[in-house]
Amino acid sequence: MANFIATAEVDVGASATKVWTALTDPDIIRQYFFGAEVQTDWRPGSPIVWRGEYNGKPFEDKGEILDVEQNRLLRVTHFSPLSGQPDRPENYHTLTYELDEHGGSTHVVLSQDNNGSEAEAEGATANWRAMLHSLKKTVERS
Repeated sequence: MANFIATAEVDVGASATKVWTALTDPDIIRQYFFGAEVQTDWRPGSPIVWRGEYNGKPFEDKGEILDVEQNRLLRVTHFSPLSGQPDRPENYHTLTYELDEHGGSTHVVLSQDNNGSEAEAEGATANWRAMLHSLKKTVERS
């Protein structure tokens, strides 16, 4: 796969601690992450599984927790069978969430590497922008 990178970002009117909680609490994740149920213990090296329905299709995506720096950085691998690709390491993406708090608000940057084309990266960017917008709304109303 070529390494086209998808990037989305948002400013959330809340502390990094509050945003971090939303990124790692399965009950909150379900509210903004396409209704997905997430299972993991958030420890580096541990598996992560996302289950739900996307565009009317059930999915069970998987990956591994790579890096966790509370309130700052979360990096995981991600594979979706809906991609149509075989489940091989070269078909996994790395999702990186970076949080930067300034004056009571938090800038969140989400990047996804290992996209096979510019069009695939653009599609991923659109999906992640929608998810981050939903994250922002969820966090700011709580």
